[in-house]
Order: sequence, then C-alpha cells, then structure tokens
Amino acid sequence: MVVTDIYESRTSGTAAIIARQEPVVYGNGDYADALSAEQVAAYERDGFLVLDSLFSEQEVTALMNEVLAMANNSKIAASDEAITEPGSNAVRSIFKVHALNKVIDKLSRDPRLIHVARQILGSEVYLHQSRANLKPGFKGKEFYWHSDFETWHTEDGMPAMRALSCSVLLTDNNECNGPLMVVPGSHRQFISCRGITPDENYKKSLKAQEYGVPDPLSLELLAEQGGIKAITGKAGSVVFFDCNTMHGSNGNISPWPRANVFMVYNSVENTLNAPKYGLAPRPEYIATRAFEGALEPLEALQEVA
Repeated sequence: MVVTDIYESRTSGTAAIIARQEPVVYGNGDYADALSAEQVAAYERDGFLVLDSLFSEQEVTALMNEVLAMANNSKIAASDEAITEPGSNAVRSIFKVHALNKVIDKLSRDPRLIHVARQILGSEVYLHQSRANLKPGFKGKEFYWHSDFETWHTEDGMPAMRALSCSVLLTDNNECNGPLMVVPGSHRQFISCRGITPDENYKKSLKAQEYGVPDPLSLELLAEQGGIKAITGKAGSVVFFDCNTMHGSNGNISPWPRANVFMVYNSVENTLNAPKYGLAPRPEYIATRAFEGALEPLEALQEVA
C-alpha cells in the first residue's frame, strides 16, 4: 500500500489548502494545569495565546543582557548559529541559545513555559529549536508570512502538528516596531506551497524566505476568514502559538528595537523523521535530531537570572 503525505508541499507549481488532520490541543488539555479551561479554548480556537507580564522586569533585564552579550560576542557572531541581516553584518538571530547560554537554558525549563507546552501537546516535550531574535530600530527587516510546520515537515521531517512556539518578549512590542502578526484560525488549514526546495535552503531562508512561502490567493482567503492580528505586549509577556499558525512581521522602521527569545517545544511522540524529497537534514542547531529525552522542568518557580 502506498502511503501518501497529507501535508505534501513544494512538489509542483500548484498551491493547495488542506484541512488539518490532527488536534490542536491533545488529549483533554489536562496533561498539566498551567492554563485555565478558557485559555485552552482560546488557544484551540485562535491558534495562539498571549500571557501578559509572565516574567518580571528584573528577569527580562537579565535575559536581555544575556542576549545582547551573545550578539556582541565576536566568536558567536561569526559562528554558524548567528544569522545576519540581509546586506549587513547586524545579527538577526542566534540559534540554539539554550546550549550557548546557561540563563536561557534555565528559561527553557521554566515551569511557566514548559507546563503550558505539556498541557497543550498532551505529553512530555523537548526543544526542537531555540533562538534569540533581534530587530533593531530603523533597520530590522521583515519576516514574510509562513507556517513553521510547513518548513519543519518538509525540511526537517517533523511528522505531525504536535509542536508549538513560545516567544518571550524582551522589549515592548507595539504597533510600530515590527511585532509578530498572526492570522487567527489559520492553524486549521495547511497551505501547500509552490516550488522545489534547493539543497541547503536554510542558508538563504533564515535571512529571507523564498521557498515555503504561501501564495497570495491562499493568504487572502485565510485573512478573509480570520483577519490579521498584531500581537502587542509589554516586555515579559509571552506568546504561545501553534506550529501551523500563519504568521510574519513587518520591518522595524521605528526607533524602538524589538527582541525576543523564541523556543519551539515538540512532543516526545513527534520526533523527526528523514526530511522530505531526499533533502539533507538541516544542522542540529536548527533542528534537534540528537533526541536526549524529555526536558525536566525546574522544580519550583524561580527567577531565570
């Protein structure tokens, strides 16, 4: 029997909208108790959830200092883990920050984050990816619309939509400094994208994505159904969003920088297979393959510093 991939993408010139086949919240949403029933329902409906002021000002300051120290570390800035802005040497993202920095490693296991992931995904979790994102004032570039799952499924071999992203805001996000934008409800539809993925696509896509980008008509249909919401909030707030939620952000032409620490929690029951179409696996700092078991939450709430 031939088993077809229900989330096939990047195989021809034809785009398609495919209904999601998996749950959004796994089990009954009671694997952990970090969120209320109302919050779980809102995440299931919208594909995202904002928890305001989850971290204190002191914690945010400590985290921001760590991120800036890494961005200004010449050794890290010259490493493969650091991605620069198109056309400049300014650091755009630093990957695998939980392995590069003890404070962020501690953050990744904070109960305020990890128990939300466990509750929604209905299992123990591990980090598929972590990074720090920097979008400086006046020159931070945009991130075009995309579903993370489309890339993780195609280029990393992630089997199912059983992962979520967690963005810890280290600066205030306002309407002007390029905040995250999402299409509410878009997580229920998978957009199959046009184009054949070139080898080592990540070397370009992390600067400016060209493959795995939805076609304009599909984006228009999603936006007509759900609208577009800019996620604004104070530093210390946290945004959780489903791996298939359509999202992006504008460039930052304001004087106010935007920064966050971004972590992807994946179910231990959803570890990676081989990438699709004979693609070589992306580097370990982008997609974790050396699975070492579930993350152990910190035993008690405590400051990350």
